Amino acid sequence: MSEAEIIPARSGTAFRLAKGDVLIVIDPQGEQVADLLAFDAEDIDEVISSGRTLDYAETIYLTTGHKLYSNRSRVMLEIVEDTVGRHDFLLTPCSVDTFLHFYPELPVHRGCFGNLAAALERFGVTPDRIPTAFNCFMNVPVDGETGKLKVLPPISKAGDHIALRAERDLIIGLTACSAPDSNGGTFKPIHYRIEPAAEALT
Repeated sequence: MSEAEIIPARSGTAFRLAKGDVLIVIDPQGEQVADLLAFDAEDIDEVISSGRTLDYAETIYLTTGHKLYSNRSRVMLEIVEDTVGRHDFLLTPCSVDTFLHFYPELPVHRGCFGNLAAALERFGVTPDRIPTAFNCFMNVPVDGETGKLKVLPPISKAGDHIALRAERDLIIGLTACSAPDSNGGTFKPIHYRIEPAAEALT
């Protein structure tokens, strides 16, 4: 089993994920969101799509067995294990503008958007290419009558995880989220591990 990599609080990273590999995103302390992006490794114009995914899944609550689709309606990732069962694919990565809008009393932070842009730059991904992220562990209930969104603390506990299998060669962006409301008011690291395809089959 591979060693877990650590994403420090309020930071991000990017890396390649080969077809068949399983990415395991871990919340080591609980109540911490991780924003996840995926781009086709051969063509970064093909990118993970909230709209396509939610359309085909017919639910906003994605979990084990659901597939995450690209803007070209091709499967990028499949959720193969999920100990939490509540994630978000509606809200955009937090950014400088998020802090100015929701947290005017707090110091401005570049947020997940800025962290993703910086981490993905070496792969040729510019800021305007960054879409809505799949927000692992983020708890965003929707009122059935009004459609009002709330951002509540994640229900994830220490050690909870979600595992996603790559259905093609991908470039992944991953953060430890920077927005206070998303993480119950505190900021903690995210861990991740990659199980290569050969190991994932055993």
